[in-house]
Formats: sequence, structure tokens, C-alpha cells
Amino acid sequence: MASDIEIARAAKLKPIQEIGERLDIPSDHLLPFGHDKAKISEEFIKSLAEKEDGKLILVTAISPTPAGEGKTTTTVGLGDALNAIGKNAAVCLREASLGPCFGMKGGAAGGGHAQVVPMESMNLHFTGDFHAITSAHNLLSAMIDNHIYWDNAQEIDSRRVTWRRVLDMNDRSLRTITTSLGGVVNGFPREAGFDITVASEVMAILCLADDLEDLQKRLGDIIIGYRRDRSPVYCRDIGADGAMTVLLQQAMQPNLVQTLENNPAFVHGGPFANIAHGCNSVVATKTALKLADYVVTEAGFGADLGAEKFFDIKCRKAGLKPDAAVIVATIRALKMNGGVAKGDLGIENVNAVEKGCSNLGRHIENVRQFGVPAVVAINHIIGDSDAEIQAIKDYVEEKGAQAIISKHWANGSAGATELAEKVVELAESGTSQFAPLYQDELPLMEKISTIAKRIYRAEEVLADKKVRNQLKQWEDQGFGKLPVCMAKTQYSFSTDPDLRGAPTGHSMPIREVRLSAGAGFIVVICGEIMTMPGLPRKPAAESIHLNAKGEIEGLF
Repeated sequence: MASDIEIARAAKLKPIQEIGERLDIPSDHLLPFGHDKAKISEEFIKSLAEKEDGKLILVTAISPTPAGEGKTTTTVGLGDALNAIGKNAAVCLREASLGPCFGMKGGAAGGGHAQVVPMESMNLHFTGDFHAITSAHNLLSAMIDNHIYWDNAQEIDSRRVTWRRVLDMNDRSLRTITTSLGGVVNGFPREAGFDITVASEVMAILCLADDLEDLQKRLGDIIIGYRRDRSPVYCRDIGADGAMTVLLQQAMQPNLVQTLENNPAFVHGGPFANIAHGCNSVVATKTALKLADYVVTEAGFGADLGAEKFFDIKCRKAGLKPDAAVIVATIRALKMNGGVAKGDLGIENVNAVEKGCSNLGRHIENVRQFGVPAVVAINHIIGDSDAEIQAIKDYVEEKGAQAIISKHWANGSAGATELAEKVVELAESGTSQFAPLYQDELPLMEKISTIAKRIYRAEEVLADKKVRNQLKQWEDQGFGKLPVCMAKTQYSFSTDPDLRGAPTGHSMPIREVRLSAGAGFIVVICGEIMTMPGLPRKPAAESIHLNAKGEIEGLF
């Protein structure tokens, strides 16, 4: 079969105005970026307020492995299949970061015959949203140092500036830096650092804001540092929120593109699934729900990190109520969870599949804790044996659910119609009783403990006095009702990335906590997790180039 980029390049794209017509979006409310992508105007979005919402479907997955699970591919394939069986459906995805694209993960537009296009543009600069977020974030960084340099009217303690800089690239050398060297004219030297753009609080804010007014309010709420008396200094205190909003005005408008089968796709925002909530923007999801009868969206990584944050942060804050969930698994990934080495995944091993199913079972149990009915999608890969497939189906049936084989990667919508029909059955059944895992009023430490014990099955949470005192201080300052955003390895329920399957009885150490007052959550960093990734020994960038025709090669 052809590569992802070859399939995408051969696609017959329709003008973006035709895709808009499918959703009754007038062409004068589309801001085109070329012929195949456009932004939707804020004016049109506001006009939809009284329309009834469609059904919301979440696609999540088992714990990720190097073998791959195909969550985005399944999201796209399911969206196409829903349209193929006569439903008016749209998909909602995150935008791709340049960091993993040039690192080791590759693109983020799906794969095979279940992709969103234009694939090259989506994985590179797209409509410039990430550049706008990077610029707005770093404008605030510059204004902080400038404020301190001239008169420091807010009496910012330069030792307690918490706002870092960002770059949409994996560059480990920038994790910790020293700024303002070179003499008096360059300011006051201090230790600082860079995070990747998707870890920026500005990214999280853009993805949770309802409109431009809410965006500016949230930007103003960002805590940039502290005075000597430990009182917080906010972004609005140095007058940066207005200019940041100007830079983000166009970026706030959702992007409309299409699938290989010319069905509508909203691609907007992309917060880091480790550090932030890992979902596409609220404004894109809400807009899609007003325009389509079924909206299929995804959350980052496995259901423990992604689905939990989707439910407890995005749905809680945006008032969303999902109607059904799809948990994606591959036989290869389940084998890895069952202890098989990557080089041996092509060999039939039913016992390893059965052993690895414990990870799948844990995710099924976790999704059920939120009251959302779920189906398992076995993302089919060539070489999967009938016996291995049956082992998964039998296991899932014992769990009181159903596993459906889906061949969207090879066959597009035709390979996912059975999955689509089951999703419609669940969504229309009215059985969803969605509720967040914990109440707003619960103390912050108890929220952390609830997630650690109920989702990760940890025996205990380890937090030193400094962390506990910080949480108590934030509660005293009025931040106690915020949800918590767990930042940890995506590869395990524990903080040990090599501990696969469904471990229990482990400890969850909290390294530090961060207040994202603008985004509206507390980040809880567990174990060793990086907010600025590094490139692997052999980065994907080494294989990306232009061919003799000026076409991009090596992007996947």
C-alpha cells in the first residue's frame, strides 16, 4: 500500500467553500487559506447559539506503545463511516506540533485511507495558529523583563518570575537558560528556560476560551511571577493582555479542512497532553456540535491521561456532555503490554494478547467511571490473526462491552461501518450519565488523590510539605475549586514508563505543582516529565526533504 503522504497527495480535494456548504456555512463567513482550508468567522459562530447540539463522541485509547494505536486514524475513519451510513458527521482534531513532527512521532493527520488533508500543510505551518500562540506567549516574556528593567512598578521579584519562554520545536538545550547577560543595558540576569509551544498556558487558554472577550480575561488572569511579599503578579498588571489578544484574534477562529472522503473536519488548537488537557479547542467542538448531528473528537494519549482530562477539565469547563466513547486498541500494542518485544510483534501470540488485555480492561473500567458508554475499536493491522482478534473480543465481552474490528486504515469508511453503527446505537440509547470524577469543592490534594487512586490505581500519593503548603496557599487565595491536570508519563498507569499492563499498588510521587490561573487548572507534575522534549538519536527531520518535483518526502 502507498505511504500516508502518497495517499494524501493523490486525494481529490474539494474547494473549502463546498465543504462549508455541507455545514451551511456561507462562503462570506469563511476566511480561506488557499483553496483547501479556511477559518470560520466569530460572527457566524455567535449566530449558532440557539441551535441544538449534536451527539458528541470521544475517541480515546489504551496506553500508548511504540507499536502504535491509531487514535487519530480511528477518529477520522469513524467520522467518514458515519457519513457513509447517512449521518451528518464532522471530526474535531488538534493541530500538529512541529516538535514531534520533526522528532519521532511523525504527523498528526491520521493515516492510510483515514486522513485529514491537506496533510503536508496540517503537519507544518497550517494557518499560523501555533506561530501566533508562540508570539503572544513570548511577547509577555519580553514585557515582563522590560517592566523589571525600566522601573518595576509592580515590584516583581526577578527571582520569582514563573513565566518561561516557548518554541514549537524539540530543543533540550533550551530547557534551562540564563537571560540578560552582557551588562547593564541588557537587564537583570536571571535563570529562565523554554517549554515547547504546546505546553504554553496561552495554548491551553485559547483551547478553553469561549470567545475573544473570554480569551482576554483569561490571558489577564495568567500569573507571571510573585513579589517579595509572595503576592502574585498577573499579566494584566503589566498591561500585556490586550496586545496578546490582538495577536491571537485570528488564531481564535476554528480551522475547517476535509477528510480524504471530503467530509468536514475542524482542526484547532493543540495543548500538550502531558502538561495540559490534550484536546482540541472548545470553540471548535461547540461550533461543530451546532453544525453536525455527530461530532467525533479525540483526547491525547490513553484514556488515563486523555479521557480523564477531556471529562474532568474540558467537559466540566465547557458544559459538554459526551454521548459515547470509543477505546482504540491494536493487537501489536496489546502484545507489548503483555511483555512482547517490539521485534517479535509480528509473531502470533495469543497468550501475550490476553495478558496485555489487562491494560485495555483498565481503560474500559475508567471510562465507565464517568458514566459514558463505550465500545472497543480494534484498529486492524495486516498480520493480525483471527485467534488474536477473537481473544480480544472474548475479553471485552467478559467486561460487558463489545469489541469491533475496524479496517479504516486500509479501506477508509467502508472498513469502519460496523463501528459507526455501534457508535450510533450507543449515542442514541440515552444511556450516557456523564459526570466528572470529583466535585469542584473537593480540596486540591483530595482531587489529586482521587485521580491517582481511581484512575491510576496508585496505593498512595507522595507529596512533600512544600507541595502541600503550596496547594493550601492556592486554596486560601481562591483557586481551590479548580480542576487538576495530571502531568506524567503516558506509557504507564504508574510514573514508571516501563511498567506496562495494569499495575496496582504503586506510589505516585508529585515533583511539583503549577498554577495555570488563566487556563483554570492546577498542573500536578508526577515523576520525570519534560515540558521541553528533546530530539531522538535519529530524528524524523533527517528523512524529510523536497524531491525533484518540489514535493515533500519523508513526512508521515
